[in-house]
Amino acid sequence: MTTDLSKYDASQLPSADVLERQRYAIVVADWNNEITYAMAQGAVDTFVKNGVPEENIDILHVPGAVELTYGAARVMKEERVSAVIVIGCVIQGDTPHFDYVCQSVTQGVAMLNAQGKVPVVFSVLTTLNKQQALDRCGGKLGNKGIEGAYTAIRMANL
Repeated sequence: MTTDLSKYDASQLPSADVLERQRYAIVVADWNNEITYAMAQGAVDTFVKNGVPEENIDILHVPGAVELTYGAARVMKEERVSAVIVIGCVIQGDTPHFDYVCQSVTQGVAMLNAQGKVPVVFSVLTTLNKQQALDRCGGKLGNKGIEGAYTAIRMANL
């Protein structure tokens, strides 16, 4: 198990010699980048720690959470990847915009997963306030990017 707050069972992961031959993509939203970049770094660190060479990790930046679906679809079409992680953060405001953004990215990722080509891991925070997001990008509730990388490795190696 890891020693940080985002615990996972490394014994459930394939060996480093398997992971060194795999390629992963992270599609990260630039909106709320204080949060999303910390999550992306957590994912990269987890991949590397478990044997994925850093040069086998591609990062694509998109403007916001709605664009994550297009970014993931593009990566899946243009590159051979074992799995894709989409990383975003949507913080509720005073308008229904939050609901539309969350619904769009959730449905988009579900659609990509239903195609069955490559697993797409949903690491999009949908929080009521910024503190909840900070708690989940390296704060008191761990780093959901770490958990996304673990999930991506597991899904790529079913």
